[in-house]
Amino acid sequence: MKPSTPLKTSTALLAAAALAGCMQLAPRYERPAAPVPATFPSATSVPSGATAAADLAWQDYFADPALRGLIELALKNNRDLRIAVLNIDSVRAQYELRRADQLPTVAAGLTANRQTSDSGNVVGSYTAGLSVAAYELDLFGRVRSLTDTAAAQLLSTEEARKAVQISLVASVANQYLALAADDELLNLTERTLSTREDSLRLTQLRFDNGAASELDLRQAQTQVEAARVALAQVRRQRELDRNALALLVGQALPELPSEAGRIDAMTLADVPAGVPSEVLLGRPDVRQAEQQLIAANANIGAARAAFWPRITLTASAGTASTQLSSLFKDGAWAFAAQLLQPIFDAGRNRANLAVAEAQRDIAVAQYERAIQAAFRDVADALAGRATLDDQSRSTRAQADAEQARYNLSDLRYRNGVSSSLELLDAQRSLFAVQQAVVQTQLALLQNRVAVYRALGGGYASTASGR
Repeated sequence: MKPSTPLKTSTALLAAAALAGCMQLAPRYERPAAPVPATFPSATSVPSGATAAADLAWQDYFADPALRGLIELALKNNRDLRIAVLNIDSVRAQYELRRADQLPTVAAGLTANRQTSDSGNVVGSYTAGLSVAAYELDLFGRVRSLTDTAAAQLLSTEEARKAVQISLVASVANQYLALAADDELLNLTERTLSTREDSLRLTQLRFDNGAASELDLRQAQTQVEAARVALAQVRRQRELDRNALALLVGQALPELPSEAGRIDAMTLADVPAGVPSEVLLGRPDVRQAEQQLIAANANIGAARAAFWPRITLTASAGTASTQLSSLFKDGAWAFAAQLLQPIFDAGRNRANLAVAEAQRDIAVAQYERAIQAAFRDVADALAGRATLDDQSRSTRAQADAEQARYNLSDLRYRNGVSSSLELLDAQRSLFAVQQAVVQTQLALLQNRVAVYRALGGGYASTASGR
């Protein structure tokens, strides 16, 4: 028994579809060499067996419960992260459109037509069946290259989303630490103001009894007002930092526990620096740049395919009749193929290919720049780690010395052994170095966060945090 004509047509369509995509004109992708040194500068050793930053979940890295709660809120509510997720949805839909172009679109149709013939009789025609309209045989990989481009762009947006999350986690942590430092500075300034007010009362009493000059009194008043100025500045900065943290969290800040945020008690672990070729290529921003390079590389294949013939197929199979009652008694089919070969296009295809190749070269440079920027980011963070520990220890030792100096100066002044100038100088020095202790501790902790972020930490999550 011979196959029917519609079956022959369907077989021909399937064979043509099997031929589609048999040639790929896109250049073979090769990852460019990383234009950075083989090791990070200032990379100090860390305990053996330490977990790499990219594998260390942020829930495990940040031990403060209040901070973990704020990060969870930010991951739910932050608008920048929400935009990044929506971008993925948009690009994924575009990818699905491109992928659909690789398969024929089959439609079912039923048509009826009635018209008057030359003899004046009313003639009707009816058709029903399946049709394939303008399906392109992708013999030279044009559609496949465009699909590969869309796939790489999708992966690029997914990496961009990871980069946004890493940045968001680090930003929330840094802002929380800044707010904790503000609280410490606020307490320090209030204590300093109270101490200076006590000194002013003592100087006023000595002035009233002729034991101190007006110059001593005015100097004491100046110190009190300077402390009030510093207090107003700290309060203002604290409100600004709260507003910045609320923006990152995406809602009004919850009430934080009173014991939360003691910056002098906070510690963050060191993470190993690793090898640049492994660390940098694992960063989402570098992977994002590489996917953009892959997309640009695939676009060259589509541009090259435009020089070759484009074959499209149109086919239908079904039944036709002049009477609706006998519509499904007689078979009907149609098949048409169209081949378009560019002959003269005023250099359009060549220009499109030149554009695609130039865009690929730009993407290579952007990829290399992303690696260099990531290397600089890590190197800067490691440079801070190498020096801030020493700076913090020295600043604390200086604060202890200034505290002892102030205690002696205060004792000598109260016993009339030294002048108020010596006491006021000790007060100024002590307050300045105490502020430096808090600021150095903040810089030290924020540097730990910077190292964690620069090495790719902040995206991995524990099972409970997914």
